[in-house]
Amino acid sequence: MADVIYLTGIRFWLVIVAVSLALFLANLEIPIVTTSLVAITNDFGGFEDVSWIIGSYLLGYAGFIVIFAKLSDIYGRKLILATSMSVFLVFSAACGGSQTLNQLIILRAFQGIGGAGCFAIGTAMCADLVPPEKRAKLVANIGIVYAISLCAGPIMGGAISGSGKSSWRWVFLLNVPAMVPALAITLFALPTGFPHHDRLSTSRPSLSTFLARSKAAKSRIDILGTTLLLLATVSLAAGFEEAGKRFSWRSAYVISLLTISGILWIALLIWEWYTSQKDTTIEPVLPWRFFKNRAMVSLLLNAVFLGGPWSVAIFQLPQKYQTIYDSSGLKAGIQTIPFTIAAPLGTILSSILVGQKFRVPVIYVTLFAAVLQTTGFALLSSLPADPTRIPAREYGYQVIAGFGCGINISTLLLAAPFVVEFRDKAVSMGCVTQLRMLGAAITLAIATSVFNGYTKPRLAAYMVESNMPIVPISSPESLVQFSPEEQVHLRAILAQGYNKQMIVLCAFAAAQIPTTTLLWRKKQITL
Repeated sequence: MADVIYLTGIRFWLVIVAVSLALFLANLEIPIVTTSLVAITNDFGGFEDVSWIIGSYLLGYAGFIVIFAKLSDIYGRKLILATSMSVFLVFSAACGGSQTLNQLIILRAFQGIGGAGCFAIGTAMCADLVPPEKRAKLVANIGIVYAISLCAGPIMGGAISGSGKSSWRWVFLLNVPAMVPALAITLFALPTGFPHHDRLSTSRPSLSTFLARSKAAKSRIDILGTTLLLLATVSLAAGFEEAGKRFSWRSAYVISLLTISGILWIALLIWEWYTSQKDTTIEPVLPWRFFKNRAMVSLLLNAVFLGGPWSVAIFQLPQKYQTIYDSSGLKAGIQTIPFTIAAPLGTILSSILVGQKFRVPVIYVTLFAAVLQTTGFALLSSLPADPTRIPAREYGYQVIAGFGCGINISTLLLAAPFVVEFRDKAVSMGCVTQLRMLGAAITLAIATSVFNGYTKPRLAAYMVESNMPIVPISSPESLVQFSPEEQVHLRAILAQGYNKQMIVLCAFAAAQIPTTTLLWRKKQITL
Protein backbone atom coordinates (compact mmCIF):
# COMPACT_ATOMS: atom_id res chain seq x y z
CA MET A 1 0.00 0.00 0.00
CA ALA A 2 1.25 3.50 -0.80
CA ASP A 3 2.30 5.73 2.04
CA VAL A 4 -0.34 8.08 3.43
CA ILE A 5 0.06 11.67 2.23
CA TYR A 6 -0.59 14.08 5.11
CA LEU A 7 -1.57 17.72 4.78
CA THR A 8 1.33 20.16 5.01
CA GLY A 9 2.06 23.87 4.98
CA ILE A 10 -0.63 26.52 5.18
CA ARG A 11 -3.38 24.00 4.41
CA PHE A 12 -2.43 21.92 7.44
CA TRP A 13 -2.43 24.91 9.77
CA LEU A 14 -5.73 26.24 8.42
CA VAL A 15 -7.38 22.88 9.10
CA ILE A 16 -5.86 22.82 12.60
CA VAL A 17 -7.36 26.27 13.24
CA ALA A 18 -10.79 25.13 11.99
CA VAL A 19 -10.79 21.96 14.10
CA SER A 20 -9.54 23.79 17.20
CA LEU A 21 -12.19 26.49 16.80
CA ALA A 22 -14.98 23.91 16.36
CA LEU A 23 -13.84 21.97 19.44
CA PHE A 24 -13.45 25.17 21.44
CA LEU A 25 -16.97 26.41 20.67
CA ALA A 26 -18.62 23.00 21.20
CA ASN A 27 -16.92 22.58 24.59
CA LEU A 28 -17.46 26.22 25.55
CA GLU A 29 -21.24 25.86 25.38
CA ILE A 30 -21.46 24.13 28.78
CA PRO A 31 -19.26 26.37 31.00
CA ILE A 32 -20.21 29.67 29.31
CA VAL A 33 -23.92 29.08 29.95
CA THR A 34 -23.46 28.26 33.65
CA THR A 35 -22.91 31.89 34.63
CA SER A 36 -25.69 33.08 32.31
CA LEU A 37 -28.48 30.95 33.79
CA VAL A 38 -29.49 33.50 36.42
CA ALA A 39 -29.78 36.24 33.76
CA ILE A 40 -31.84 33.88 31.57
CA THR A 41 -34.28 33.03 34.37
CA ASN A 42 -34.50 36.71 35.32
CA ASP A 43 -35.83 37.24 31.78
CA PHE A 44 -37.95 34.12 31.36
CA GLY A 45 -38.62 32.90 34.90
CA GLY A 46 -38.71 29.12 35.37
CA PHE A 47 -35.88 28.87 37.93
CA GLU A 48 -36.98 25.29 38.70
CA ASP A 49 -36.44 24.27 35.06
CA VAL A 50 -33.06 25.93 34.62
CA SER A 51 -31.16 22.62 34.70
CA TRP A 52 -32.83 21.63 31.43
CA ILE A 53 -30.87 24.38 29.65
CA ILE A 54 -27.73 22.36 30.38
CA GLY A 55 -29.40 18.94 30.36
CA SER A 56 -30.93 19.26 26.89
CA TYR A 57 -27.54 20.22 25.42
CA LEU A 58 -25.90 17.25 27.16
CA LEU A 59 -28.55 14.84 25.87
CA GLY A 60 -28.25 16.09 22.29
CA TYR A 61 -24.46 16.00 22.58
CA ALA A 62 -24.27 12.52 24.09
CA GLY A 63 -26.88 10.93 21.85
CA PHE A 64 -25.11 11.63 18.57
CA ILE A 65 -21.35 11.36 19.21
CA VAL A 66 -21.07 7.77 17.98
CA ILE A 67 -23.48 8.34 15.06
CA PHE A 68 -21.43 11.26 13.73
CA ALA A 69 -18.18 9.33 14.17
CA LYS A 70 -19.55 6.42 12.11
CA LEU A 71 -21.05 8.71 9.46
CA SER A 72 -17.69 10.44 9.02
CA ASP A 73 -15.99 7.07 8.49
CA ILE A 74 -18.48 6.33 5.72
CA TYR A 75 -19.11 9.67 4.03
CA GLY A 76 -15.82 11.37 4.85
CA ARG A 77 -14.76 13.87 7.50
CA LYS A 78 -15.36 16.97 5.36
CA LEU A 79 -19.07 16.49 4.64
CA ILE A 80 -20.03 15.47 8.17
CA LEU A 81 -17.85 18.10 9.89
CA ALA A 82 -19.27 20.86 7.68
CA THR A 83 -22.81 19.60 8.37
CA SER A 84 -22.17 19.53 12.12
CA MET A 85 -20.74 23.04 12.07
CA SER A 86 -23.77 24.27 10.13
CA VAL A 87 -26.23 22.67 12.58
CA PHE A 88 -24.33 24.14 15.53
CA LEU A 89 -24.21 27.58 13.89
CA VAL A 90 -27.90 27.71 12.92
CA PHE A 91 -29.22 26.54 16.28
CA SER A 92 -26.83 28.80 18.19
CA ALA A 93 -28.45 31.72 16.37
CA ALA A 94 -31.89 30.25 17.11
CA CYS A 95 -31.04 29.95 20.83
CA GLY A 96 -30.06 33.60 20.85
CA GLY A 97 -33.42 34.53 19.39
CA SER A 98 -35.59 32.29 21.60
CA GLN A 99 -38.61 33.96 23.19
CA THR A 100 -39.48 31.47 25.94
CA LEU A 101 -37.59 29.12 28.23
CA ASN A 102 -39.19 26.07 26.56
CA GLN A 103 -38.04 27.29 23.15
CA LEU A 104 -34.51 27.72 24.45
CA ILE A 105 -34.45 24.23 26.00
CA ILE A 106 -35.61 22.57 22.76
CA LEU A 107 -33.21 24.57 20.59
CA ARG A 108 -30.33 23.76 22.95
CA ALA A 109 -30.87 20.05 22.26
CA PHE A 110 -30.37 20.64 18.52
CA GLN A 111 -27.36 22.84 19.25
CA GLY A 112 -25.97 19.91 21.26
CA ILE A 113 -26.40 17.62 18.24
CA GLY A 114 -24.23 19.97 16.19
CA GLY A 115 -21.72 20.15 19.04
CA ALA A 116 -21.56 16.35 19.13
CA GLY A 117 -20.52 16.26 15.48
CA CYS A 118 -17.87 18.94 16.01
CA PHE A 119 -16.44 16.97 18.94
CA ALA A 120 -16.61 13.50 17.35
CA ILE A 121 -15.05 14.46 14.03
CA GLY A 122 -12.67 17.02 15.51
CA THR A 123 -11.12 14.43 17.82
CA ALA A 124 -11.06 11.79 15.06
CA MET A 125 -9.18 14.19 12.79
CA CYS A 126 -6.41 14.48 15.39
CA ALA A 127 -5.45 10.95 14.34
CA ASP A 128 -5.85 11.73 10.63
CA LEU A 129 -3.78 14.90 10.37
CA VAL A 130 -0.38 13.64 11.54
CA PRO A 131 1.65 10.39 11.57
CA PRO A 132 1.24 8.08 14.61
CA GLU A 133 4.45 9.27 16.26
CA LYS A 134 3.16 12.88 16.33
CA ARG A 135 -0.40 12.20 17.48
CA ALA A 136 0.28 12.42 21.20
CA LYS A 137 1.72 15.93 20.81
CA LEU A 138 -1.22 17.07 18.67
CA VAL A 139 -3.75 15.61 21.12
CA ALA A 140 -1.95 17.40 23.97
CA ASN A 141 -2.15 20.70 22.09
CA ILE A 142 -5.85 20.15 21.36
CA GLY A 143 -6.25 19.43 25.09
CA ILE A 144 -5.04 22.97 25.75
CA VAL A 145 -7.96 24.24 23.66
CA TYR A 146 -10.34 22.24 25.87
CA ALA A 147 -8.71 23.62 29.03
CA ILE A 148 -8.98 27.21 27.78
CA SER A 149 -12.68 26.76 26.99
CA LEU A 150 -13.30 25.32 30.45
CA CYS A 151 -11.48 28.12 32.28
CA ALA A 152 -12.69 30.98 30.09
CA GLY A 153 -16.31 29.84 29.77
CA PRO A 154 -17.70 30.88 33.17
CA ILE A 155 -15.91 34.24 33.06
CA MET A 156 -17.03 34.97 29.49
CA GLY A 157 -20.61 33.99 30.29
CA GLY A 158 -20.68 36.17 33.38
CA ALA A 159 -19.17 39.16 31.60
CA ILE A 160 -21.55 38.92 28.63
CA SER A 161 -24.76 38.25 30.57
CA GLY A 162 -24.00 41.00 33.09
CA SER A 163 -23.46 43.74 30.52
CA GLY A 164 -27.14 44.62 30.09
CA LYS A 165 -30.71 43.35 29.90
CA SER A 166 -31.05 40.34 27.57
CA SER A 167 -27.30 40.52 26.85
CA TRP A 168 -27.22 36.78 27.72
CA ARG A 169 -28.40 36.17 24.14
CA TRP A 170 -24.86 36.93 22.96
CA VAL A 171 -23.65 33.86 24.83
CA PHE A 172 -25.24 31.94 21.94
CA LEU A 173 -25.00 34.52 19.16
CA LEU A 174 -21.21 34.84 19.45
CA ASN A 175 -20.96 31.31 18.02
CA VAL A 176 -22.19 32.57 14.65
CA PRO A 177 -19.28 34.89 13.70
CA ALA A 178 -16.84 32.53 15.43
CA MET A 179 -17.98 29.40 13.56
CA VAL A 180 -18.28 30.99 10.10
CA PRO A 181 -14.49 31.09 9.43
CA ALA A 182 -14.11 27.51 10.71
CA LEU A 183 -16.86 26.38 8.33
CA ALA A 184 -15.30 28.30 5.42
CA ILE A 185 -11.90 26.69 6.05
CA THR A 186 -13.49 23.24 6.22
CA LEU A 187 -15.26 23.76 2.90
CA PHE A 188 -12.31 25.23 1.00
CA ALA A 189 -9.12 23.92 2.67
CA LEU A 190 -10.06 20.38 3.74
CA PRO A 191 -9.75 17.96 0.79
CA THR A 192 -12.81 16.04 -0.36
CA GLY A 193 -12.61 12.47 0.89
CA PHE A 194 -10.20 13.33 3.71
CA PRO A 195 -8.39 11.35 5.18
CA HIS A 196 -8.36 9.14 2.05
CA HIS A 197 -8.05 12.04 -0.39
CA ASP A 198 -4.74 10.78 -1.76
CA ARG A 199 -6.28 7.46 -2.83
CA LEU A 200 -9.55 8.72 -4.37
CA SER A 201 -10.25 8.82 -8.07
CA THR A 202 -10.42 12.31 -9.50
CA SER A 203 -13.63 11.45 -11.37
CA ARG A 204 -16.99 11.88 -9.69
CA PRO A 205 -18.71 8.62 -8.64
CA SER A 206 -21.88 7.74 -10.53
CA LEU A 207 -25.29 8.11 -8.90
CA SER A 208 -25.65 4.34 -8.63
CA THR A 209 -22.27 4.10 -6.88
CA PHE A 210 -23.21 6.86 -4.44
CA LEU A 211 -26.56 5.21 -3.66
CA ALA A 212 -24.86 1.86 -3.13
CA ARG A 213 -22.41 3.47 -0.69
CA SER A 214 -25.27 5.17 1.13
CA LYS A 215 -27.16 1.90 1.48
CA ALA A 216 -24.05 0.18 2.81
CA ALA A 217 -23.48 3.07 5.20
CA LYS A 218 -27.01 2.91 6.57
CA SER A 219 -26.66 -0.82 7.21
CA ARG A 220 -23.64 -0.19 9.46
CA ILE A 221 -25.31 2.36 11.76
CA ASP A 222 -26.98 1.05 14.90
CA ILE A 223 -30.05 3.28 14.56
CA LEU A 224 -32.23 1.23 16.91
CA GLY A 225 -29.50 0.98 19.56
CA THR A 226 -28.82 4.70 19.46
CA THR A 227 -32.54 5.50 19.63
CA LEU A 228 -33.06 3.18 22.61
CA LEU A 229 -30.04 4.68 24.40
CA LEU A 230 -31.26 8.24 23.88
CA LEU A 231 -34.90 7.53 24.82
CA ALA A 232 -33.87 5.55 27.90
CA THR A 233 -31.70 8.41 29.10
CA VAL A 234 -34.26 11.14 28.31
CA SER A 235 -37.09 9.32 30.12
CA LEU A 236 -34.87 8.65 33.14
CA ALA A 237 -33.67 12.27 33.27
CA ALA A 238 -37.21 13.62 32.80
CA GLY A 239 -38.54 11.38 35.57
CA PHE A 240 -35.99 12.64 38.07
CA GLU A 241 -36.35 16.25 36.88
CA GLU A 242 -40.12 16.33 37.43
CA ALA A 243 -40.14 14.34 40.69
CA GLY A 244 -40.63 16.70 43.61
CA LYS A 245 -41.14 19.67 41.27
CA ARG A 246 -44.46 19.39 39.42
CA PHE A 247 -45.27 15.81 40.42
CA SER A 248 -44.72 13.72 43.54
CA TRP A 249 -42.45 10.69 43.49
CA ARG A 250 -45.55 8.46 43.74
CA SER A 251 -47.37 10.13 40.85
CA ALA A 252 -48.32 8.08 37.80
CA TYR A 253 -46.31 10.47 35.61
CA VAL A 254 -42.99 9.94 37.41
CA ILE A 255 -43.50 6.21 37.93
CA SER A 256 -44.42 5.79 34.26
CA LEU A 257 -41.31 7.64 33.06
CA LEU A 258 -38.97 5.65 35.32
CA THR A 259 -40.66 2.36 34.38
CA ILE A 260 -40.44 3.15 30.66
CA SER A 261 -36.78 4.05 31.12
CA GLY A 262 -36.09 0.70 32.81
CA ILE A 263 -37.82 -1.19 29.99
CA LEU A 264 -35.84 0.76 27.38
CA TRP A 265 -32.52 0.03 29.12
CA ILE A 266 -33.36 -3.69 29.18
CA ALA A 267 -34.40 -3.54 25.51
CA LEU A 268 -31.10 -1.80 24.68
CA LEU A 269 -29.05 -4.55 26.33
CA ILE A 270 -31.07 -7.28 24.60
CA TRP A 271 -30.66 -5.56 21.22
CA GLU A 272 -26.92 -5.09 21.66
CA TRP A 273 -26.59 -8.75 22.64
CA TYR A 274 -28.66 -9.80 19.63
CA THR A 275 -26.61 -7.78 17.14
CA SER A 276 -23.39 -9.25 18.54
CA GLN A 277 -24.66 -12.83 18.18
CA LYS A 278 -26.00 -12.41 14.65
CA ASP A 279 -23.80 -12.14 11.59
CA THR A 280 -24.69 -8.57 10.66
CA THR A 281 -23.02 -5.44 9.32
CA ILE A 282 -24.49 -3.29 12.12
CA GLU A 283 -21.82 -1.70 14.31
CA PRO A 284 -23.39 -1.65 17.83
CA VAL A 285 -23.46 1.65 19.71
CA LEU A 286 -22.43 -0.36 22.81
CA PRO A 287 -20.68 -3.54 21.58
CA TRP A 288 -21.73 -6.52 23.69
CA ARG A 289 -18.12 -7.68 23.88
CA PHE A 290 -17.48 -4.62 26.07
CA PHE A 291 -19.82 -6.08 28.69
CA LYS A 292 -17.78 -9.31 28.73
CA ASN A 293 -14.58 -7.32 29.30
CA ARG A 294 -14.24 -6.61 33.03
CA ALA A 295 -11.75 -3.77 32.55
CA MET A 296 -13.93 -2.06 29.92
CA VAL A 297 -17.01 -2.41 32.15
CA SER A 298 -15.01 -0.66 34.87
CA LEU A 299 -14.09 2.23 32.57
CA LEU A 300 -17.66 2.63 31.29
CA LEU A 301 -19.17 2.62 34.79
CA ASN A 302 -16.53 5.07 35.96
CA ALA A 303 -17.40 7.32 33.01
CA VAL A 304 -21.09 7.33 34.02
CA PHE A 305 -20.28 8.09 37.67
CA LEU A 306 -17.68 10.73 36.73
CA GLY A 307 -19.96 12.64 34.35
CA GLY A 308 -22.22 13.87 37.15
CA PRO A 309 -19.67 15.27 39.60
CA TRP A 310 -17.75 16.88 36.75
CA SER A 311 -20.56 18.54 34.79
CA VAL A 312 -22.99 19.25 37.63
CA ALA A 313 -20.28 21.01 39.65
CA ILE A 314 -19.52 23.29 36.70
CA PHE A 315 -23.26 23.98 36.46
CA GLN A 316 -24.12 24.41 40.14
CA LEU A 317 -21.15 26.29 41.60
CA PRO A 318 -21.65 29.55 39.63
CA GLN A 319 -25.41 29.36 40.14
CA LYS A 320 -24.88 28.96 43.88
CA TYR A 321 -22.67 32.05 44.10
CA GLN A 322 -25.19 34.13 42.16
CA THR A 323 -28.25 32.88 44.07
CA ILE A 324 -26.89 32.67 47.62
CA TYR A 325 -24.25 35.40 47.70
CA ASP A 326 -25.78 37.70 45.07
CA SER A 327 -22.58 37.62 43.00
CA SER A 328 -22.64 39.00 39.49
CA GLY A 329 -22.20 36.54 36.64
CA LEU A 330 -18.61 37.69 36.13
CA LYS A 331 -17.77 37.43 39.81
CA ALA A 332 -19.35 33.96 40.00
CA GLY A 333 -17.17 32.87 37.07
CA ILE A 334 -14.07 34.11 38.88
CA GLN A 335 -15.17 32.37 42.09
CA THR A 336 -15.36 29.07 40.17
CA ILE A 337 -11.80 29.36 38.79
CA PRO A 338 -10.25 27.07 41.46
CA PHE A 339 -12.37 24.18 40.14
CA THR A 340 -11.98 24.98 36.44
CA ILE A 341 -8.20 25.38 36.68
CA ALA A 342 -7.63 22.36 38.93
CA ALA A 343 -9.37 20.05 36.43
CA PRO A 344 -7.00 20.69 33.48
CA LEU A 345 -4.03 20.44 35.85
CA GLY A 346 -5.35 17.05 36.94
CA THR A 347 -5.63 16.02 33.31
CA ILE A 348 -2.00 16.97 32.69
CA LEU A 349 -0.84 15.08 35.80
CA SER A 350 -2.77 11.99 34.72
CA SER A 351 -1.15 12.01 31.27
CA ILE A 352 2.28 12.21 32.89
CA LEU A 353 1.65 9.48 35.48
CA VAL A 354 0.16 6.86 33.15
CA GLY A 355 2.35 7.84 30.18
CA GLN A 356 5.39 6.08 28.81
CA LYS A 357 7.80 7.70 31.27
CA PHE A 358 6.29 6.63 34.62
CA ARG A 359 3.72 3.99 33.53
CA VAL A 360 1.82 4.06 36.82
CA PRO A 361 -0.91 1.37 36.70
CA VAL A 362 -4.28 2.77 35.67
CA ILE A 363 -6.08 1.34 38.71
CA TYR A 364 -3.96 3.34 41.17
CA VAL A 365 -4.40 6.65 39.36
CA THR A 366 -8.15 6.14 38.92
CA LEU A 367 -8.62 5.11 42.56
CA PHE A 368 -6.62 8.12 43.78
CA ALA A 369 -8.79 10.44 41.66
CA ALA A 370 -12.02 8.88 42.95
CA VAL A 371 -10.90 9.39 46.55
CA LEU A 372 -10.01 13.03 45.80
CA GLN A 373 -13.44 13.63 44.25
CA THR A 374 -15.25 11.99 47.16
CA THR A 375 -13.27 14.03 49.67
CA GLY A 376 -13.71 17.30 47.79
CA PHE A 377 -17.47 17.01 47.32
CA ALA A 378 -17.98 15.76 50.88
CA LEU A 379 -16.19 18.87 52.14
CA LEU A 380 -18.24 21.12 49.82
CA SER A 381 -21.42 19.58 51.25
CA SER A 382 -20.34 20.46 54.80
CA LEU A 383 -20.13 24.23 54.30
CA PRO A 384 -22.24 26.44 56.57
CA ALA A 385 -25.50 27.73 55.08
CA ASP A 386 -24.52 31.34 55.74
CA PRO A 387 -25.43 33.68 52.85
CA THR A 388 -23.54 36.60 54.40
CA ARG A 389 -20.01 35.31 53.72
CA ILE A 390 -18.09 32.73 51.69
CA PRO A 391 -15.60 30.74 53.79
CA ALA A 392 -12.12 30.83 52.24
CA ARG A 393 -11.73 27.06 52.64
CA GLU A 394 -14.47 26.55 50.03
CA TYR A 395 -12.01 27.44 47.27
CA GLY A 396 -9.59 24.81 48.56
CA TYR A 397 -12.38 22.23 48.49
CA GLN A 398 -13.05 23.20 44.86
CA VAL A 399 -9.41 22.47 44.00
CA ILE A 400 -9.56 18.99 45.57
CA ALA A 401 -12.77 18.05 43.74
CA GLY A 402 -11.71 19.58 40.42
CA PHE A 403 -8.29 17.95 40.51
CA GLY A 404 -9.84 14.52 41.05
CA CYS A 405 -12.32 15.03 38.20
CA GLY A 406 -9.59 16.15 35.81
CA ILE A 407 -7.40 13.14 36.55
CA ASN A 408 -10.11 10.64 35.71
CA ILE A 409 -11.37 12.46 32.61
CA SER A 410 -7.96 11.91 31.04
CA THR A 411 -7.21 8.49 32.54
CA LEU A 412 -10.42 6.83 31.36
CA LEU A 413 -9.95 8.08 27.79
CA LEU A 414 -6.28 7.10 27.67
CA ALA A 415 -6.91 3.63 29.12
CA ALA A 416 -9.88 2.64 26.94
CA PRO A 417 -7.91 1.67 23.78
CA PHE A 418 -5.55 -0.48 25.88
CA VAL A 419 -8.23 -2.80 27.31
CA VAL A 420 -10.12 -3.64 24.08
CA GLU A 421 -9.43 -5.37 20.79
CA PHE A 422 -7.66 -3.40 18.07
CA ARG A 423 -10.89 -3.00 16.05
CA ASP A 424 -12.57 -1.33 19.05
CA LYS A 425 -9.92 1.26 19.88
CA ALA A 426 -11.78 4.20 18.35
CA VAL A 427 -15.29 3.18 19.43
CA SER A 428 -14.08 2.53 23.00
CA MET A 429 -13.07 6.19 23.40
CA GLY A 430 -16.37 7.31 21.87
CA CYS A 431 -18.33 5.12 24.29
CA VAL A 432 -16.43 6.49 27.30
CA THR A 433 -17.19 10.07 26.25
CA GLN A 434 -20.80 9.28 25.39
CA LEU A 435 -21.51 7.55 28.72
CA ARG A 436 -19.81 10.37 30.63
CA MET A 437 -22.20 12.84 29.01
CA LEU A 438 -25.20 10.59 29.63
CA GLY A 439 -24.13 10.21 33.25
CA ALA A 440 -23.92 13.99 33.51
CA ALA A 441 -27.48 14.42 32.20
CA ILE A 442 -28.86 11.79 34.60
CA THR A 443 -26.96 13.10 37.64
CA LEU A 444 -28.02 16.66 36.86
CA ALA A 445 -31.65 15.53 36.89
CA ILE A 446 -31.20 13.71 40.21
CA ALA A 447 -29.38 16.64 41.82
CA THR A 448 -32.08 19.05 40.63
CA SER A 449 -34.79 16.79 42.04
CA VAL A 450 -33.01 16.66 45.40
CA PHE A 451 -32.62 20.46 45.44
CA ASN A 452 -36.27 21.12 44.62
CA GLY A 453 -37.51 18.41 46.97
CA TYR A 454 -35.53 19.93 49.84
CA THR A 455 -36.06 23.66 49.26
CA LYS A 456 -39.68 23.94 48.03
CA PRO A 457 -41.46 22.73 51.21
CA ARG A 458 -39.03 24.59 53.49
CA LEU A 459 -39.37 27.87 51.61
CA ALA A 460 -43.16 27.55 51.75
CA ALA A 461 -43.09 26.65 55.46
CA TYR A 462 -40.93 29.67 56.30
CA MET A 463 -43.27 31.98 54.37
CA VAL A 464 -46.28 30.59 56.28
CA GLU A 465 -44.54 30.92 59.66
CA SER A 466 -43.55 34.50 58.86
CA ASN A 467 -47.09 35.40 57.73
CA MET A 468 -45.79 36.10 54.24
CA PRO A 469 -47.67 35.33 51.03
CA ILE A 470 -46.36 32.11 49.48
CA VAL A 471 -44.55 33.43 46.43
CA PRO A 472 -42.66 31.01 44.14
CA ILE A 473 -38.96 31.78 43.69
CA SER A 474 -39.08 31.92 39.88
CA SER A 475 -35.61 33.49 39.63
CA PRO A 476 -32.88 34.76 41.99
CA GLU A 477 -34.00 38.29 41.10
CA SER A 478 -37.40 37.55 42.67
CA LEU A 479 -35.73 37.43 46.11
CA VAL A 480 -35.40 41.23 46.13
CA GLN A 481 -39.12 41.59 46.88
CA PHE A 482 -38.42 40.39 50.43
CA SER A 483 -36.86 42.33 53.29
CA PRO A 484 -33.11 41.91 53.94
CA GLU A 485 -33.79 39.74 57.00
CA GLU A 486 -36.22 37.54 55.07
CA GLN A 487 -33.74 37.23 52.22
CA VAL A 488 -31.09 35.91 54.61
CA HIS A 489 -33.44 33.13 55.79
CA LEU A 490 -34.57 32.26 52.27
CA ARG A 491 -31.02 32.20 50.90
CA ALA A 492 -29.94 30.01 53.84
CA ILE A 493 -32.57 27.43 52.88
CA LEU A 494 -31.38 27.53 49.27
CA ALA A 495 -27.76 27.16 50.47
CA GLN A 496 -28.73 23.99 52.34
CA GLY A 497 -30.30 22.74 49.11
CA TYR A 498 -27.02 23.25 47.26
CA ASN A 499 -25.23 21.34 50.04
CA LYS A 500 -27.63 18.44 49.48
CA GLN A 501 -26.66 18.48 45.81
CA MET A 502 -23.00 18.17 46.77
CA ILE A 503 -23.92 15.05 48.77
CA VAL A 504 -25.37 13.59 45.56
CA LEU A 505 -22.11 14.36 43.72
CA CYS A 506 -20.15 12.86 46.60
CA ALA A 507 -22.17 9.64 46.27
CA PHE A 508 -21.47 9.42 42.53
CA ALA A 509 -17.79 10.11 43.15
CA ALA A 510 -17.66 7.40 45.82
CA ALA A 511 -19.33 4.94 43.42
CA GLN A 512 -16.17 5.13 41.29
CA ILE A 513 -14.18 3.43 44.07
CA PRO A 514 -15.81 -0.06 43.87
CA THR A 515 -16.10 0.13 40.07
CA THR A 516 -12.38 0.90 39.85
CA THR A 517 -11.57 -2.37 41.65
CA LEU A 518 -12.83 -4.21 38.55
CA LEU A 519 -9.57 -3.10 36.90
CA TRP A 520 -7.55 -5.29 39.29
CA ARG A 521 -5.29 -7.85 37.66
CA LYS A 522 -2.23 -9.75 38.80
CA LYS A 523 -0.32 -7.87 36.12
CA GLN A 524 -1.80 -4.37 36.35
CA ILE A 525 -2.92 -2.46 33.26
CA THR A 526 -0.34 0.10 32.11
CA LEU A 527 -0.20 2.17 28.95
